[in-house]
Amino acid sequence: MFGYVIANPDSLTPEELARYKSCYCGLCRTLKKKYGQMARLTLTYDMTFLVLLLESMYEPESESGEERCAAHPIHTHTWSASPVTEYAADMNVLLAYHNLIDDWNDERSIISRSEAALISGSYRRAAERYPEKSAHIERCLTELSELERRGESDPDAGARCFGKLMGELFVYYPQDEIWSPRLRRFGEELGEFIYIMDAVLDLEGDRAHGRYNPLAVYAEGKTEEELHNTLTMLIGECAAVFELLPIVRDADIMRNILYSGVWTRYNAEMARRHAKKGERAGEA
Repeated sequence: MFGYVIANPDSLTPEELARYKSCYCGLCRTLKKKYGQMARLTLTYDMTFLVLLLESMYEPESESGEERCAAHPIHTHTWSASPVTEYAADMNVLLAYHNLIDDWNDERSIISRSEAALISGSYRRAAERYPEKSAHIERCLTELSELERRGESDPDAGARCFGKLMGELFVYYPQDEIWSPRLRRFGEELGEFIYIMDAVLDLEGDRAHGRYNPLAVYAEGKTEEELHNTLTMLIGECAAVFELLPIVRDADIMRNILYSGVWTRYNAEMARRHAKKGERAGEA
């Protein structure tokens, strides 16, 4: 359920795109520094959004530089990192490990099990730093697995559960009694959107293969437009919470992500389906 919280590069200015990439590269660099080369393979743009948001909220001291790496061996690239980046790297490892184990439990994916084994040491170190967050993630994923096992037909149940998981990640300073509750609420709203978005995109394939999908009952008889309206409502609620946060730095990048980037995979999938239907109509 990851890989949705990304920017739409076509709508960013060159300066904004450079800033976005520098945070991503800083996170990648931090993963390697803390957990080794293997951990870099777990990197997602979702955690880059977390870096942008928490840095804007708490304005920690940061460092930056230029370097070459395995992904950019010819030209140097700029990176930027802060204590928030360290936190995001830890959360990235926790999520990646549990996600791989979940894939193994659900699908018996040998690849996922092997990858989980390779980062198990990194996971243990991250869990030692944040035992409460690790336990919270595990509880939520266990609850999601139980909902799937019993064939829960109410999509709100799974959405709320995944929302709880995401909400905890956005609480960087639990002692911050003013903004932590709002950050948690934002994470919960974002998590609910991601869960339903993932279910919408998987619905066609899950139906074809007889797999569980939390939207199977809810989506019966509903059109593509109606499901799109549901997603629009969910991301709208998320964006409304975001706009109440005291965001200044990188606000336009984050709005790009919330208002445009989160639809990237959806738009690509819908275009693929429409093209496929067009081909079938042409053959007929």
